[in-house]
Amino acid sequence: MEEFDYLDEGEVYLDSACQSLRPRCVIDAVNKYYTEHNSCGERVKYKWGVETDEKVEEARNLVLKYLDLKPKKYTVSFTLNTTYGINLILSQIRADAFSKIMTSEIEHNSPFLSSIAFHERTGLPREVMKRNEDGSINVFDYDFTDAVVVINCASNFDGRKLLNIKEVVKAVHKAGGIIIIDAAQAMAHSVDILRGVEVDAICFSAHKLYAPSLGVIVWRDELDAKLVRGFVGGGMVDDVDKDSYVFSSENKEHRYTRFESGLQAWGEIIGLGVALKWLMKLPKSAWRNLENNYTELYEYLNSSAKVHFVNHEANPTMSFYVESLDSHLLGSALSRENVMARTGYFCVHYYLDHVLKQPPLVRFSLGLHNRPEDIDKVKKVMEKIIH
Repeated sequence: MEEFDYLDEGEVYLDSACQSLRPRCVIDAVNKYYTEHNSCGERVKYKWGVETDEKVEEARNLVLKYLDLKPKKYTVSFTLNTTYGINLILSQIRADAFSKIMTSEIEHNSPFLSSIAFHERTGLPREVMKRNEDGSINVFDYDFTDAVVVINCASNFDGRKLLNIKEVVKAVHKAGGIIIIDAAQAMAHSVDILRGVEVDAICFSAHKLYAPSLGVIVWRDELDAKLVRGFVGGGMVDDVDKDSYVFSSENKEHRYTRFESGLQAWGEIIGLGVALKWLMKLPKSAWRNLENNYTELYEYLNSSAKVHFVNHEANPTMSFYVESLDSHLLGSALSRENVMARTGYFCVHYYLDHVLKQPPLVRFSLGLHNRPEDIDKVKKVMEKIIH
């Protein structure tokens, strides 16, 4: 793909679940901000600032369009990353409005650890739910009464999805609870599962979405009534007196400031907008190429008796270990062949280590930049190891 023409021949990047590569158009947009209209958004009236404001506002609108959510109900706020966004919300939730916090066993440490911290801060019970092999949750096994539910809709080690997300959301809301979705792994390649689903908040990282390093919170405006003010600063107020202040977020037009204090990463936000436009215009052939690549690689590896997958089916993200071979050593060997892959537990220590009792794993996570020749090379390298 031309947008990734900076990749040297023979370099194979298989760590998109950590952060995706950026297409040229995104890199160019960020560079343009810094070289042509570097300015403080929302604070200045000169022409550079006006251009920045327009592009940032466009990015907010594109996020909602990409998720098929209505601006009358939802607001987009920018943060550092998914972990920060989840923690920012949970740290401000009114404990007296809820009875417990619930998460699931296959979570990245982002929701898993933040749910522990919430329990420790509030004293409310914490419950860890089981997930099925396909990623779904048996809703009738759990009591969601007045619960704060924090779960992913796609895992970061095998890509399994919360297939019954609509059923889960309905059950949580019917029981008076709220649901916060970790969408870090879904936004790039599995966003269809999330589109139009009216959860209370969605947190994701733009750097897994072919965009610069950035965090995003998409939140239902009604959530504000269940939060306390615990994080304040510049950019969040319209006026300040000696002992009081007036929040900008009281105005719907500036509701996003609820989670935005201080100067934001304007260039990165603009880059996110460009990445979303790029994704929404991609031809079907690009998605077919991705599917062909990950299916071919999964089926090849799965044909070996020495390869043990966590996956139950082909997915752009696949985790495995090779029998009688240390995964970290394998990762180093792959690196010497210019194949870049992640090894370890991928911040899912509880489930992979303590529940499944897996050894450290290798993770191949493919992206839209991968070429058929990348798959050929990985197969040749792995052939020496597994056959």
